[in-house]
Amino acid sequence: MNWWQQRLESWKQDRILRLVLKNTGYMFSGTGLSLVLSVVVSIFAARVLAVSALGLVGIITTYASTVNRLFSFRMSELVVKYMGGYLTEGRKDRAAAIVKISLLTEGLTSLLAFICLLALAPLAARYLAKDETTTLLFGIYGISVLGNLVTETSTGILQVIHRFREQAAINATQSILTACVIFAALLFRGNPRLVLWDILLGYLVGKMVLGIAPVVIALRSMDDTLGNEWWKTSFDLLPPFKELARFAVSTNLSATLNMVVRDSEILWISFFLSPVEAGYYKVALAIINLVSIPITPFTSTTYPQIARYTAEKSWKKLRLLLWRVSLITTAITGSTILGLGLLGHFVLYFFYGPKYLPSYPILMILLVGYGIANILFWNRPLLLALDHPESPFRIGFYTGLVKVVSSLWIIPAFGVAGAACLLSGYLGVSVCLIVATGFMVLRRREKTAAMEIKPA
Repeated sequence: MNWWQQRLESWKQDRILRLVLKNTGYMFSGTGLSLVLSVVVSIFAARVLAVSALGLVGIITTYASTVNRLFSFRMSELVVKYMGGYLTEGRKDRAAAIVKISLLTEGLTSLLAFICLLALAPLAARYLAKDETTTLLFGIYGISVLGNLVTETSTGILQVIHRFREQAAINATQSILTACVIFAALLFRGNPRLVLWDILLGYLVGKMVLGIAPVVIALRSMDDTLGNEWWKTSFDLLPPFKELARFAVSTNLSATLNMVVRDSEILWISFFLSPVEAGYYKVALAIINLVSIPITPFTSTTYPQIARYTAEKSWKKLRLLLWRVSLITTAITGSTILGLGLLGHFVLYFFYGPKYLPSYPILMILLVGYGIANILFWNRPLLLALDHPESPFRIGFYTGLVKVVSSLWIIPAFGVAGAACLLSGYLGVSVCLIVATGFMVLRRREKTAAMEIKPA
């Protein structure tokens, strides 16, 4: 048996890798369909709407998700780490306590997010949309925050109990409903103003389905997983408050950082420039989603296995898992980037229309940073599993601070191309630094474990 055959055989015998790929396949079927339909919807919307109107859609949807993330504690990550760890140890009562505190915390913060969204809607309409008559649109779409009241916690539960098939079905259902509403509006509406309302309604319907369905499935699964009276578990079984708060606050700060530095680009562009430039950027991001289609499911399916190996102190298995999934994502991302590099101009011209050709250089610049982030998608989950949730935040904070300060003069001076360069550079640098830090911590854990088993 030659070297290649041995390598292939070892991959086939890797049970955890097969499980990750199986669950990723489930998630890909739903997430992939969702992203493909979102790209198709963006194409039809771009054809019907003016560039500024398409930019307005991006501004409103990004504003709602940004305010929601401002209050988000990423409870799915807390649930995966603690609930998953306690179930591995057979401590169902402690796992139930984690679920209870997570549901309560997320519900309260989501309500605060909705109140804040409504209060700031007039300012968003004036300074982002540059049109105060759009205040109502910001408020109506903001209902999506209430639809996602405890979605993070529910998603974490589904990941822990490996209900990835159901998550895939939810993603597929919401994307189909969103597409149907928007396609109907584009086919039967003649007034561009009414089409804009219908497009936002379609996105709102999708967000509500994506928020409510996981809650229903997760809560129905809790009796089988944790017992019929899991909700009566005492909070006294929780880990020390300081430990939970440290993890939750660090993930909230990371979410806030991503919101300011990475996920609110359209808001920065609309503030410094106009909804027209925001429209160009939105189209570039829509096409970038094609790069993320095969990679996005890996994050939710790999993190539980990373957490499991960390809890078991199976360091060699952890390294092997990271190496193998990275090889897979490198091959997928590289081929996708090559295809978009060659055909990106064609896609813009023949699908979106000649008016969106200014999006091409933006697309090419963003491919660099997003490519690195996709290949090393496990960078942050690794440090979370290793009990270093603050490290990604610190790295992101300092690199993000450079990006934000630079934005104050680069975006007004160089426009959307400058914004794309800043985002791409931030992604590449921060991800590589987080990966380097993760491996430093991993090496220390391995040395400690080796000393513990070394005979006296």
